[in-house]
Amino acid sequence: MAKSLKDWVEQDVATVRDKSLAWLSQEFFFRDPTRPNYSDTSYFFSPADGIVLYQLTVDPDEPIVDIKGKRYSLQDAMRDPSYDKRSIVIGIFMTFFDVHVNRVPYPGRITYKELEEIDTFNYPMLPVEKALVSELRIDVKRADYLHNNQRMLNRVWAPDLGQSYYILQIADYDVDCIMPFQLKQNWPFMQNERFSVVRYGSQVDLIVPLSERFDFTPVFPSGVHVEGGLDPLLEVSPK
Repeated sequence: MAKSLKDWVEQDVATVRDKSLAWLSQEFFFRDPTRPNYSDTSYFFSPADGIVLYQLTVDPDEPIVDIKGKRYSLQDAMRDPSYDKRSIVIGIFMTFFDVHVNRVPYPGRITYKELEEIDTFNYPMLPVEKALVSELRIDVKRADYLHNNQRMLNRVWAPDLGQSYYILQIADYDVDCIMPFQLKQNWPFMQNERFSVVRYGSQVDLIVPLSERFDFTPVFPSGVHVEGGLDPLLEVSPK
């Protein structure tokens, strides 16, 4: 369940931090623990295990973060200059110590599109991870990977909301592998059902366009460690 960054490092990471890299990468990393399958459409649940890097409401061309003087907006993240919806975006950084199976935060039908890296290779996420795990601080100014790296843009049509929302998966440097479990497009998924895995490090952003019918209210502040399918990220309430 949700914990402060400090508590998560001291309670969860500390138990495996002295293990060998081989054991971590071959056994611990690929764990897929059994979890209760919550169904509550008054919430968007977390699509991933990880640390909330940022959460804010932005216009499509408004910067989410500023990385070395270069603005990073929703249009940049989705690589779609025509995207025109003011949205809530919540970025979840999945460290090497997190479960990397991703889940559907709100029920609907998924269509996905893979977007290749812009440069020759993916950029590493390690500087951001070291700041989080070793220094207990968020440092998005070193998140060059946000502009460049390979990503999967999943659009989810949610009939209960009468609109779509998006799950953006961003791959790391080492193994740029984002693997959907269901290759068919427009496939229905239940809330918190497993839909994909990303290896080895990664980031997952939940992007929810604002609605005329519903209010979406964040549940946790930035800097909290959340677990996919267990912790709610947004409360959904009728206007």
